[in-house]
Formats: sequence, structure tokens, C-alpha cells
Amino acid sequence: MIAQPPFDRPRLLAFLAGHDIDQNTRDHPAVFRVEEGLELKAAMPGLHTKNLFLKDRKQRLWLISAAQDTVIDLKAAPGLIGSDRLSFGNETLMWETLGVRPGSVTALGLINDVDRRVTFVLDRRLWDADVVNFHPLTNTATTGLDQGAFRQFLSAIGREAQVVSFG
Repeated sequence: MIAQPPFDRPRLLAFLAGHDIDQNTRDHPAVFRVEEGLELKAAMPGLHTKNLFLKDRKQRLWLISAAQDTVIDLKAAPGLIGSDRLSFGNETLMWETLGVRPGSVTALGLINDVDRRVTFVLDRRLWDADVVNFHPLTNTATTGLDQGAFRQFLSAIGREAQVVSFG
């Protein structure tokens, strides 16, 4: 059995609080796909996200976070992000690197990627949004962060986003 990652939802929220990173987390029924829970999302301000955990032929790992309505063409994406041909990463790799299961992929999972195995790619629309919404390592809640708080989170974990325009 694979060990539990260092951060789960309670530890993530404690980390945010400990770094004075303001957030608003709302519980809701489990959501596995972008199309689910649209009524829940409508009640929360900001852009909601889709998050793709990918690997390329050279075994490099990628996390693409984009606005939920952004179309990401996996055949065109390598030219935008500088990868080889992309495919979806498996559940074991997702758990080992981001500490999440399918349906819960999130940029906040980068807190568990202590070995920096995953390259983080962020859609420009999210980079420019006033508020962004991500799962807090579980798909039974959504955490809203204003842009300053999101950037503060990335800084606190020592990560930068490769910002790309997908649309």
C-alpha cells in the first residue's frame, strides 16, 4: 500500500491559515467531472477549474489547470507547453505526486509534490481571474482563492506557474 501524502484537506487548510492565505471552502456532494455540480458552482464567485494530470512520452509529468469551459486539445498542447506527446497519468502516479484521486485533481495538490516531479501549467484566464476555485485535495468541497491568495500559495510552496493561453 502506498503511504498517505503529507497533506490532506485538513492539513492543507491549516497550511493556508498558517500562511495567512485567505480562502473560502464550501462542502458539497462529490463532483467527478466539470459538467457535474454546475448549480453549486453558479453560487460561488470566480472561475471554476478543470485540472488535467498528464504525462508525456519522456515520462515528464504535467498538471494543466484551466477555466472549466476551456477546450484543451491534447494534440496541440505539447506545442504550447513544450512537452512531448501527452496522455493521462495513472491513478498511482497521481496519488504519489499530488496526493489526490481521480476526480480530485487540483493545483492545490502541488503542495504534495515535494520532489517537483510535476510541471504546473496554468491557463492565462485563471492567472488573470479575480477569484479561482479548486478542490482542496478532495472533490467534496471547493476552495475559492482570490488571485493574491493563489499566488501567495504558489510562493509559499516554492512553485511557479507556466502561464499559457489555451483559447
